[in-house]
Amino acid sequence: MLAQRTEQVTGLGPMDIKFTNRLSYKQARLTVLVGFILGTLLSLIQIGIDYASEDASINREIQALLKISHDTASRIAYNIDTELAQELTGGLLKSPALIRARLIDNNDTVLADVQRPSMESRYRALSDFLFGEQRQFQDRLFLAHMPDEYLGTLYLDVDTYTFGARFLDRAGVTLVNGFARSLVLTGILLGLFYLMLTKPLVTVIGALSGNDARTPRQNRVDCPRGHENDEIGVLVRVANQQFVSMATEIQQRRTAENRLTQYLNELEDIVSARTTELKASNSRLSLSNQELDEARQRALDMAQARAAFLANMSHEIRTPLNGMLGMIALALDSGLAPEQRQQLSIAHDSGKVLVELLNDILDLSKFDAGQLELERIPFDLGAMVEDTANLLSQNAAPSVELTCLVAPDFPSTVLGDPTRVRQIVSNLLSNALKFTRFGRVDVRLSSIVGGIRLEVSDTGIGIPEEAQARIFQPFTQAGAGITRQYGGTGLGLALTRNLCQAMQGHLHIQSETGFGSRFSADLPLPAHTEAIPPAPLNGRVVALGNPGSGLAELLAGLLPRWGLEYVRHEDAKDLAGTAVDLLITDDLDHVLDLRPAIEAPILLVTAYGNFLPTEQAEQLAPLQQLARPLARNALYQTLRRTLQGEPNAPLPHEVPASRELRARILLVEDNPVNQLVAKGMLAKLGCQVQVAAHGQEALDCLEQGSFDLVLMDCNMPVMDGYEASRRIRQSSRWPELPIVALTANAMPEERERCRAAGMNDYLAKPFRREELLALIEHWVPVSG
Repeated sequence: MLAQRTEQVTGLGPMDIKFTNRLSYKQARLTVLVGFILGTLLSLIQIGIDYASEDASINREIQALLKISHDTASRIAYNIDTELAQELTGGLLKSPALIRARLIDNNDTVLADVQRPSMESRYRALSDFLFGEQRQFQDRLFLAHMPDEYLGTLYLDVDTYTFGARFLDRAGVTLVNGFARSLVLTGILLGLFYLMLTKPLVTVIGALSGNDARTPRQNRVDCPRGHENDEIGVLVRVANQQFVSMATEIQQRRTAENRLTQYLNELEDIVSARTTELKASNSRLSLSNQELDEARQRALDMAQARAAFLANMSHEIRTPLNGMLGMIALALDSGLAPEQRQQLSIAHDSGKVLVELLNDILDLSKFDAGQLELERIPFDLGAMVEDTANLLSQNAAPSVELTCLVAPDFPSTVLGDPTRVRQIVSNLLSNALKFTRFGRVDVRLSSIVGGIRLEVSDTGIGIPEEAQARIFQPFTQAGAGITRQYGGTGLGLALTRNLCQAMQGHLHIQSETGFGSRFSADLPLPAHTEAIPPAPLNGRVVALGNPGSGLAELLAGLLPRWGLEYVRHEDAKDLAGTAVDLLITDDLDHVLDLRPAIEAPILLVTAYGNFLPTEQAEQLAPLQQLARPLARNALYQTLRRTLQGEPNAPLPHEVPASRELRARILLVEDNPVNQLVAKGMLAKLGCQVQVAAHGQEALDCLEQGSFDLVLMDCNMPVMDGYEASRRIRQSSRWPELPIVALTANAMPEERERCRAAGMNDYLAKPFRREELLALIEHWVPVSG
């Protein structure tokens, strides 16, 4: 590469440089350009001065002519001699600049008027532009001994071209002289720059072009005489140094090339040996890839087998669980001794725990398989949180206060998956209630940028900092002692974190041992319907209780927004002389002492299942009782009913114990125990039930009678529920007949399989009577 570059440089001779590219030409051109501009400017200045002088000379010469003619013209005007006037004006007109002369007396009588045409020339326009086309002069005539007596006026018209032509001639000579001087200067400078700059440089270039960097002995350039200490001398010295460096580098590169050639030969030998090794390695790698494919296929087969195992185990476990829980629920509705009722209640709660454990395991398996699908529908999150807290309040210790605090601006509905959000609320709240024996458990809902924040805080045992990351792992708790003392599987928090991540949310924890914990779930659930304030209420409400309680915080946030005048006191003695429309208290121990000193209605807030007996309630009448946690709607309806005199206004959470549905139900179920459970639940709901043991028998029953709803099991002998549903849909006799799947398979693909077969809805075993009631109310018109 260096040799090629040297050849390219040496191929350029000193005379190959174009004349216009030489430094001497550029220097002379620049110098002459500057000199020409300066000379032109000086010439223009000189022409300008000459112009001003010429312009002034016009006036001077004409004024001098007028002065000479003044006395003669004055006598002619005095004597009124026209002949002398003609001679005078004719003599004045002999001046080349005058084109008209006119003499008048003091009576405006023209004594003489002589004129001739103006001179024509191609430069006249330029002259007229500079000096004007004509100028007129006049002289007032008088005699020296009578200066005040006016005798007449002498008028002279001047053609300025005579002066303009003289000025233009001088200006042309000035410009030509300046141009000639510039040409002479250019030639002189070209010669000087060639001798002083171009010629020495050409000599140096010729010397450089004749040298070859590959022959170090020739690499020497002589400096032109007289230029040893200027830039050309420095250039020669630098070039000589570079030649020495290049020669040294070339020698080093030749040595390196020799070594590289030697290394390449050695490398070829190594590559040949390595190629042989790579062929052997490729053979082993191909064998390993084949083994990996086989292992991958075995892993896929194992995953499918695990999914099938989970589905089968879910079905096999849920089927007897449905029978067990259903039978226990039916037994609890019958007359039992207190000890027997307690034993069956414990068995029923244990079965529900087993169902929840089974659901958590299935949900974790869905996460592992990537099969979890999320809905996006509007739902009332505030009401859901209150309902979930109400259901779980039975798990709270007697000395624990459970409170739901929803921000005033929280949306009425949000968009998301209500089932999965309910799981998050339930897991966090169950976890807080499990590890809290005294104090408070609060559930807070608030709006944040881009979604909502669900916060569950407690005053329980807390979590050590070193265990806070470990508790989110499946089947793991803060310590072995926690499992022994409080129980649990350690799946709730792991499932909750997975659900938050699946919703693109975050789960945070703040905890300190002995001071409780706070779990915050930030979920991107956008608002669907903004908060709608209820109709305002009127009245004065007084609360009696601990200022640090959850009830005090809830009432202080809600009642003023509902238009009520709200006051809180810690002691009943402070109520003396206070006007009260309604008294709210949670002091169960001293509530009986309020009567008869206080006549206003009382709203008593109690723990779950801790209502006053009928006798004590009658002593406190008028009395309303609500269980913690207070729901906003239930509290609002109670206040409206009490303060505005609406005694028949029902509470929104009150549901009749039984409803006469009077619907004809076809139950298709092959398991005898599940038949008894479903028949018992449906009978208590007021339904007429006919049982079919398999799908073919169900088709025969439909041929013989009419039904309002079909509850269809999926896995049955003779004909399963899928085939039976497809045949019902293919027939034109029952196009609108609702079919609800009853299956113990809780995997997500089961719901789609049921819909594909033509079923309208889906209910997983084990199911509760409330879930069955909700299904029947949805698909069958209620009568009675």
